[in-house]
Amino acid sequence: MANVKTFGSFFHEKRRTCGLTLRNFCRINDLDPGNISKIERNLLPPPQSQETLTKYTNALGIIKGTDEWFEFFDLAATAAGKIPHDIASDAELMNALPILFRAIRNKDLEEDKLRGLVESIRKELR
Repeated sequence: MANVKTFGSFFHEKRRTCGLTLRNFCRINDLDPGNISKIERNLLPPPQSQETLTKYTNALGIIKGTDEWFEFFDLAATAAGKIPHDIASDAELMNALPILFRAIRNKDLEEDKLRGLVESIRKELR
């Protein structure tokens, strides 16, 4: 089974990319090192507050609107079993999700075919 990227592992990876220890990162950004450590180790769920998530993206140097920014918010939402807000607020996308779910459940769907499906969806939505 492939490694699953979690909010905590993504957060940890981005913090390390900043070249900061946990304590220095938290000191610079006025964050609680105990809570951030628990988030990074997936012992504490990601916050769901847009305000808190935005504070974290700023601290991690994640630029709004980039793929990393969307991934950060997507990982936070899916960790709580939620569909990301920008997707949930788009009626056309919400209507298409059941088709995607059925395709994913298809046990014969190989990884390259799943990637092709995702790419087709992206092209269709442009």
